Amino acid sequence: MAVLSYNEITPKKVIIYNDEPCIVLSYHVFRKQQRKPVNITKLKGLKSGRAYENTFHVNETADEADLETKKITLIYRKGDEYWFHPVGKPSERFSLTADLVGEAGQFIKDRSDLDALLFDDEVIGVKIPIKVELKVKEAMEAVKGNTSSGAQKEVTLETGTKIMVPMFIGEGDIVAINTETGLYAERIEKA
Repeated sequence: MAVLSYNEITPKKVIIYNDEPCIVLSYHVFRKQQRKPVNITKLKGLKSGRAYENTFHVNETADEADLETKKITLIYRKGDEYWFHPVGKPSERFSLTADLVGEAGQFIKDRSDLDALLFDDEVIGVKIPIKVELKVKEAMEAVKGNTSSGAQKEVTLETGTKIMVPMFIGEGDIVAINTETGLYAERIEKA
């Protein structure tokens, strides 16, 4: 288990805090006049889902959580639950809450293979690619005269998620989505 010094506690790292693995969401290292620097962090408990704010001082360290990954397949989403099975083992189904999967889960197609994050043999999260490509299922036609640069319209993706895209995107187009921001990135393929 790696020990991180106060200034190594940075976003995406997973540390043990309050006896649970917590992902670092943000950090800010700064120094007040004549004082030692501190790192003000925002953390999210991966088991409890609780948000924490903690200030790490120069002499403090945190243990990096030992996380393992395992390949899993998304079977389907129902309400607030995502159902998965380990890759190649469809009979070993398990579900995760939408909270654990996170906002980016709405951009994952059924039958997608993902990496599950395990802590003490328990699934505590899912690694979702930063960029995914999805087909536009429904799109309104661009209204003539409303195609000024920067104009946007709402479309429905094949996962059922609605997002805003430029006017030129049509039904059947394949678009790339940044799953961290939930925003349209680019058109990959025109229908």
